[in-house]
Amino acid sequence: MTPVIDIRDVWKTYDLGETKVHALRGVSLQIMPNEYVAIMGPSGSGKSTLMNMLGCLDTPTSGHYEFKGQNVADMSDNELARVRNKELGFVFQSFNLLARSTTLRNVELPLVYAGLDPEERRERAMKACEQVGLGNRWKHRPNELSGGQRQRVAIARALVNDPSLILADEPTGNLDSKTGQEIMALLEELHMKGNTIVLVTHEDDIAAHAHRKIRLFDGQVVEDSITDRGMQHKSR
Repeated sequence: MTPVIDIRDVWKTYDLGETKVHALRGVSLQIMPNEYVAIMGPSGSGKSTLMNMLGCLDTPTSGHYEFKGQNVADMSDNELARVRNKELGFVFQSFNLLARSTTLRNVELPLVYAGLDPEERRERAMKACEQVGLGNRWKHRPNELSGGQRQRVAIARALVNDPSLILADEPTGNLDSKTGQEIMALLEELHMKGNTIVLVTHEDDIAAHAHRKIRLFDGQVVEDSITDRGMQHKSR
């Protein structure tokens, strides 16, 4: 089986005049289809840099990154844009919704970029809204929704193109604990349906929902282990 993500000896160095900052130092890891992985680490550990790399938003200084068997370094700007739009679903801590647009319009956005006709866009966006429990909220704008509902809109938008990988960056960071647990339950449900999920978090209780935990420190992988939930899943 081809890994969704295969990175080998990846370095990311930022040149800040006289000083160089090594955000990633020789990171290697593979993520297979239908894995549920949490990437953890304190501030400055390199987890956001790694997330940007996995999401094809940034390129390594050195090393090798293959997405679904294709070398990312060989992709043109248009190919990278297609991968970001069709193969990757992004969920951000701050939701990143268009304030004046309805739920449906926000969810449709990746399909607009993909060039789908309005009828198919609407049909697929409605289906994604229903998947996350917002079938009755598609006419509402973000300011008419709770934080949890806004994050559900963001997840529906991430799902609408049926991506190979969902990248969730601190998805519960702006939510209260009860709403955060609801969002984690939704991500677990999506994983059970076959989605591959990579979650970035600094919270142990959030990472515990994943089946595999990768911990970064000073730009290096210091732990790559199966979580209790992952062990339970394997024993079924």
